[in-house]
Amino acid sequence: MNKFPSLRALIFLLALLSVCAPVFAFSPQRLVQDARSQIGKTLHYDPAYTKIAYPMGDVPLVRGVCTDVVIRALRRQGVDLQQKVHEDMRKNFREYPNESRWGLKKPDANIDHRRVPNLRRYFERQGYARTDRNFRPGDIVTWELRPGVGHIGIVSDKEDPSGKRLLVIHNIGDGTQEEDVLYEFTITGLYRIAPDARPLPPHQ
Repeated sequence: MNKFPSLRALIFLLALLSVCAPVFAFSPQRLVQDARSQIGKTLHYDPAYTKIAYPMGDVPLVRGVCTDVVIRALRRQGVDLQQKVHEDMRKNFREYPNESRWGLKKPDANIDHRRVPNLRRYFERQGYARTDRNFRPGDIVTWELRPGVGHIGIVSDKEDPSGKRLLVIHNIGDGTQEEDVLYEFTITGLYRIAPDARPLPPHQ
């Protein structure tokens, strides 16, 4: 008796696996579109500390801070930075600047992911940091507005009128906007999410 599966059986098995296996590929273009969809909906900048649900917690869409633009856009692709940052911080708290900057002794899922320094550290730990300045649509950029004050936004696929600079989708005070500000402030980081970055499994 033949102990090996037939060619037909192998083909059937591979086809079954391809149907059952979850397929996910991060899309920079979709990140831009999902960030742009917040324009006209997020109208205010509000940095107040707020208790939110976990995971997928959020403040009302009409308000938020610069990090919320990135958080909300990534969630449309199944990537919940609140959960990802929190789970990494629970295991590696001292790798993040919370204790030195804000005096925290343990993670806080209400606010940790909404702080630019924490997102920078998380992106670095994931290997998303770039050392060049070859900006592409869907890249995430961080700046220092003034000493100790960080900012974050998403590089757009639209250019300034001269065609020399890509615009940025961000919230710096007047809600989510798409503006020519890429070189307005001191750039502190450029991050490009890997195409095969996978979302966390649903929270149990």
